[in-house]
Formats: sequence, structure tokens, C-alpha cells
Amino acid sequence: MKVYLDNAATTKLDAKVLEAMLPFMTEDYGNPSSIHAFGRKTRSAIEVARKTVAKLLNVAPAEIFFTSGGTEADNMAINQSIHSLGIKHAITSKIEHHAVEHTLQVLEKEGKIKLSWVNVDAKGNVDLNHLEELLKTNDRSFVSLMHANNEIGTLLPLEKVGEICAKYDAVFHSDTVQTMGHFPMDLQKIKVHFVTCAAHKFHGPKGVGFLYVNHTIKIQPMIHGGAQERNMRGGTENTQGIIGLAKALEICYTEMDEHIAHIRGIKNYMKERLEKEIPGIEFNGETGDNSLYTVLNCRFPAHPDAEMMLFNLDIAGIAASGGSACSSGSNQGSHVLRGIGADVSRASVRFSFCKYTTKEDIDYTIEKLTGMLK
Repeated sequence: MKVYLDNAATTKLDAKVLEAMLPFMTEDYGNPSSIHAFGRKTRSAIEVARKTVAKLLNVAPAEIFFTSGGTEADNMAINQSIHSLGIKHAITSKIEHHAVEHTLQVLEKEGKIKLSWVNVDAKGNVDLNHLEELLKTNDRSFVSLMHANNEIGTLLPLEKVGEICAKYDAVFHSDTVQTMGHFPMDLQKIKVHFVTCAAHKFHGPKGVGFLYVNHTIKIQPMIHGGAQERNMRGGTENTQGIIGLAKALEICYTEMDEHIAHIRGIKNYMKERLEKEIPGIEFNGETGDNSLYTVLNCRFPAHPDAEMMLFNLDIAGIAASGGSACSSGSNQGSHVLRGIGADVSRASVRFSFCKYTTKEDIDYTIEKLTGMLK
């Protein structure tokens, strides 16, 4: 049996998304920058996709810029804000995705910013009082805090943080890669300047995403060499990817209530069975209403074979993760677990779910886990 429980890393492409993409790979293949009929057709399709995304998020189409994914979108928001807006102070946390953390650390190393780290508690919740103190005692700041942590699933109170940032005229960027398509998002109700997206996190294609830039913010392009994306990102557009992204997001919004109920039920079912059958198991991050319903990060009891758990799960046909897929190959362990002070001497595994996950998948996984821990 093959079981895929690593949906926070990437998801299966929805068949309806592939169907929408195929014509732009085989028939309508014109360059969107070309003025002939082939190019005009693909240009029109891209703009329809942009309008679809904008409508779902309740923003203007001119505020959506397509990118190669979430990492580029994060880099664009961070680098170009510092470059274009003259900001010298940034605030983030020790549990951000490396696309944010490493980018800000490079800017600090280059002497372009002073970087402050906001406190987080043992569950990964941001200390909002400390955030306000950092904003109050520094010049105008750039704040980057993710909506949901990709490893432990703890959610940020996005609207509340937006209000705090607005109070101190801070520029607020949120990495929403793990929540885009999984939660309704009305950006007219949230005081945020940038949010990011990667289509492959919600059953769209890899290699495409977008950056939302609030119309009140003006930044310079990060990639030069063409007039694409209204002069904001040079390079021929990933037409089929953009079409797939818009279709995937549209499906998410249409079926969101159904998917939330199903996936949350799967997560709760796994948590309850693990607590019953593996005494001493604990969970990293929040697991209730203040958590991402697609992620369950488990800390297993001490065991001689703990270091081999992911390997043994793979042998059993089960895909899971010890942390972010973007950090695979690193022997330093999870920076997120270190950041919340978790017991890293015990094996932690992130299981992440999607609309295709079944209770049979969970039963098989728990059967294998209990066998490994005997």
C-alpha cells in the first residue's frame, strides 16, 4: 500500500487542473508577448486567470503578480521593500520559512537592515505584546510573519497583526503559502501589504505562484529583462502554470467547506488514534482551532530506532516529513522545533493531509507506526 501524507510539501495535481492546462501546452502555445493571434490568445488567458485570482481574494487584478512560486514571491516582497521603501529595520520570527528567514539574514549581513526577532511561545504563537514593543522602539519597520507555520501548523492572527502593524505604519508581509486555498481570504478586511502563493500547495502545478502587492505600496521589479507582469517581472510567463493556478484556486474556493470538514476530520481521527495507541506521544505546535487543519506534527516517545522512523515509513510506502521539504538534505534538524524549544532528542514527524487522504491511509500508517515502536 502507498500512502501520501506529505501534502504540506506538495500536493497531487487535480485532474480538472490538468484538463484546463493541457490546451496551453499543445494547441494555444503562443508567446503572450507576441502581437499575433497566437500570442493574443495566451495573453487573454493569463489576464482572465489574474482576474479569477483577484476576485477570489477580493482585490484588484493589478495587485496580482505571477511568479515562479512562493520563494520568489517572498524574496520579491522582502528585497524590494527594503530596496524601494528605504526601510532599515525588519521584524520576523525564528520559525519562519527559510525563504523569509535567510533572505532577511542576508540583508542584515549586508548592513542594509537591523533585524529583530519577535518572541514565540512553546506552541509557536507569536508574542503580540513583544511585536508591538519592537515596533514602538524602532523606526518604521518591515514585518514578515507567516500565516501558518509549515512544520507545526500554528496559525497567526492575521487581522490582529495587521492592525498592530498599521498602528505603527509598518509594512506587513505574510507568507501565506500554506493557507492560500485552504482558508477563505478577503484581503479587503486584512491590513496586509504582501501575501504569497505557491500553486502546488493546493493541487495546482509546481513552478508557479503569485505575489499580492497592495496598491498603496510601490516597489521596483526584482527580475529585469522584459515588460511582462506590467513591468514588474521580466521573463516569458508560465502560461499553462498560471492557468492551472487559477483553476486550482477556483476549485478550492468552490469546495472549501467540504474539504475543510473532511481534512479536519482526518487530522482529528489520526490524533485520537495516536493518543490511544502510542502512550507518551506529544504534538508540536497548536492542534486545535488555532492550527492549520492540514498538518499534524507528532513527537514520538524515546525509542532506539527513532532516527530511522522516516526511513522505515518510506520502506512501508508511507510518505511523511521531518520538517520542511525545502530543507531536505540538511543534517541540522528542524529550525522550527529548535525555535520553539521542543525536545529535539525525540523523533518528530510531520504528517500532512489533503482532500484525497482517507481513513484507510491513517489506519495503515498507525499500524506501521505501532509496529516500529514496539
